[in-house]
Order: sequence, then C-alpha cells, then structure tokens
Amino acid sequence: MRVVISELIWEPALEPLRAAGAEPVYAADLWRRPDDLRAALAGAEALVVRNQTRVTGDLLAAAPRLKVVGRLGVGLDNIDLAAARERSVQVVFARSSNAVAVAEYVFAAMFEAARRLAAATADVRAGGWDRQGFTGSELYGKTLGIVGLGDIGGRLARRAQAFGMRIVASDPQVTTSSPTVAEYGVALLPLDRLLAESDFVSLHVPLVPATAGMINAERLALMKPTAWLINTARGGVIDEAALADALRAGRLGGAALDVRASEPPGPDDPLAGAPNLVLSPHIAGITAESHERTATMVVDDVLRVLGGRAPLNPA
Repeated sequence: MRVVISELIWEPALEPLRAAGAEPVYAADLWRRPDDLRAALAGAEALVVRNQTRVTGDLLAAAPRLKVVGRLGVGLDNIDLAAARERSVQVVFARSSNAVAVAEYVFAAMFEAARRLAAATADVRAGGWDRQGFTGSELYGKTLGIVGLGDIGGRLARRAQAFGMRIVASDPQVTTSSPTVAEYGVALLPLDRLLAESDFVSLHVPLVPATAGMINAERLALMKPTAWLINTARGGVIDEAALADALRAGRLGGAALDVRASEPPGPDDPLAGAPNLVLSPHIAGITAESHERTATMVVDDVLRVLGGRAPLNPA
C-alpha cells in the first residue's frame, strides 16, 4: 500500500502506516511539485494533504488505485468532494482536532490588539519607556462577535464568557435553543448588526459561494473604527483590497489574519504595508498538541479505509 503525504505531518504518525505494511511517500513540499506529485500518486492507494494541495478531479484521475484522501485539518475547500464520490474515493478529515488551538489563537490576537506587547517590547528595546503611549484596554466588558458558531465558535464563546465579554454570534444554522447559545449567554444577531456592535469580530465560516467576499467594503464600513477583525477561517471570505483601504484610512482599529486569499501572498498583495495588521502563516490550528492529534486521527482513518472498515470521521 502506498500512502502519499504531500504536506507537513507529525512524523511519528508515519510509524503506524509502516507497521500496517504501508509505504509512506512523504515530502512536506510535494504539493509544490505537481509533476512529482502525480508520479507518486500513480500507484498510490491513499493521499494525505493539508490545505495547499488542490485535490481536483484531474489529480484524482492520475491516481487510479486511490481509495482514500485524508485531510490534515477541518476545511475541505481544497478537495473536490463530488469528484471523489464519482471515483468512490473516501475523504476523511480531522474533525475538531484543532478547535482548541484556533480558539486560543483568537485570544492571542485579541490580547495583542488590546495590549500591544510586541510594539511595547520593540520600544523598550530601543530605549523607550512610554507608559502612556502603551496604555492598553481590557477584554472584560468588550463585545466579541463570532461569525459561525460551530465547534470552534462554541469553544471561543466558552472562553470569552470566562473573560467577562459580551458574546454575540451570527450563524443561520444556529437557533436560540442551541446548547452553546444557552450555556454561554450568546445573543444571536444578523451579521450586519453584529458587525456594528462588536469590538472584536472573529470569522469561523467555510469558504463557499455564499461566504466568498462576505466581509466587503460595505460591511467593513459598519464596524466601529476601533474594532478588530480576526480571520482564522479562509482568506477568501474577506475582500482584502477593501480591508486594506479601511486600515489605511483609519476606519478600522486593526486586523489579525492567519489566512489569506493567496497563500503565501504574492508581490501584488493589497495588504502590503497596511497599518495595524497582525499576520501569521496559517498556523492558528497548528500547535504541538493539535499537530499530533490531527495526524493521529487522519492516519487512523486512512488505515481503517484501506483495511475495509468504515472511517470514524468521513467528510
């Protein structure tokens, strides 16, 4: 059994594959080399990816023996699920494996926005001691708007409640009878009202036609000029040119982006040089702990499918 792994994985998870008689073909940059990827897939029965490998119908056609695709994470927008079904290829993913990591990242972003520790550190290292300039604000009493109250959104609400924040959410699939709404005191609001009332807006929606570019110039204009926008979902849900305009014009307090429309951004990045912008390279869901959980879950499900058993986390 050949298992092709085209992106970064927690390497101890390769041992169960070998123990089961599988042949792992692993290169963290294989997704960057499409010809090599296709060659590796010619005799493969399994493919394991993160978010960079585009699992298209064309790629699946290059792998006639393929039985299963494992997604090291939860987003599935890089996998053509319809094409996989047509070829009877099972898709599995790491359900909830990185939810804690993402929820904690959002808090890291909010604390950075509120206390500006990185800027204060740089100032002190340069000889400054500006206590007035680095007077921050508290999260207590602020309004957190959660767009998408799924697993990650729910965990974020739980933590925000502990910090004494007011929590509002927008999610057409969630009702007032939802346990998350009742337990954490979440107020459900239409998206536009949520944007207008929130001090922090955190996005947790999949990238689908209905969400593509949903945070556009009109909606950014609804936000408080002191508010921060945090995106750990997918870069395509934000109109990045409109966000750049809002930041440069001082119409928004700031933004923390872990995901981008193009990853990594190219030389024509509309956000290059924009002020009050915290950036990270799509690592909100990657911690030492989630890295291990994700790989273990996906490898286990891949082996289940290859062994003729039903997966625990099918897409």
